[in-house]
Amino acid sequence: MTMLEVNDFGKRFTIHHLNKTMQAVEQVNFSIEKGEFIGIVGKSGSGKSTILKSIYRSYLPDMGEIMYDSARFGRIDLCKASERQMLYLRKYEIGYVSQFLNVMPRTTSRQLVEKALLEMGETESIAQIEAEKALTHFELDPKLWDTYPNTFSGGEKLRLNIAMATVKKPRLLLLDEPTASLDQQSKLKVREIIEKLKANGTTLVGIFHDIEFMEGLCNKVYDMRAGKLLAGAGVINEG
Repeated sequence: MTMLEVNDFGKRFTIHHLNKTMQAVEQVNFSIEKGEFIGIVGKSGSGKSTILKSIYRSYLPDMGEIMYDSARFGRIDLCKASERQMLYLRKYEIGYVSQFLNVMPRTTSRQLVEKALLEMGETESIAQIEAEKALTHFELDPKLWDTYPNTFSGGEKLRLNIAMATVKKPRLLLLDEPTASLDQQSKLKVREIIEKLKANGTTLVGIFHDIEFMEGLCNKVYDMRAGKLLAGAGVINEG
């Protein structure tokens, strides 16, 4: 079953003070089946994150379509989905992990992960147990569980971000450099969770600079060059 299909997608950005419009990406086409993992590589500024943010609708696409097979709405074009529909999808079906942590102030790490679970309908007792499991798995120091993450290091924030997204077991998970500031041990923890999610049917699209991390993990790898997505960057562990 095709989970995500991107057809002739493009995105422009306008620099208003220069009165200039720039084409960030164009003619992007790919599809991904349920439970597959597509990796996207490329130099900084090539447009990789623009694709992910447009799927998540942080950016509003300019052209083409992004067809997603939603459990709630059926086949839906994310370029045309209403804000209400996108809020629902982000809450229940589509997860996003970025290098940066953007959370409510005065909310502890433990509360953030518990909140993610409660949103999915878990009971408070289960949410407490599963939150502790996730924080332990990603080796976040227990001393930090009941503190506010605005004081965390970059690596600690990223591990918390990954924990919050993955405990929800999203239908589609978007990963924007999820290992950017992590040590090797933490990368292995992330890989372990990705493998488990994939085995349980989660579909994933990820951006990486760490080619070694992707080895044996992705079904397909695409290369972004000059705003265009090129096939033939290699297929790793097909099937």
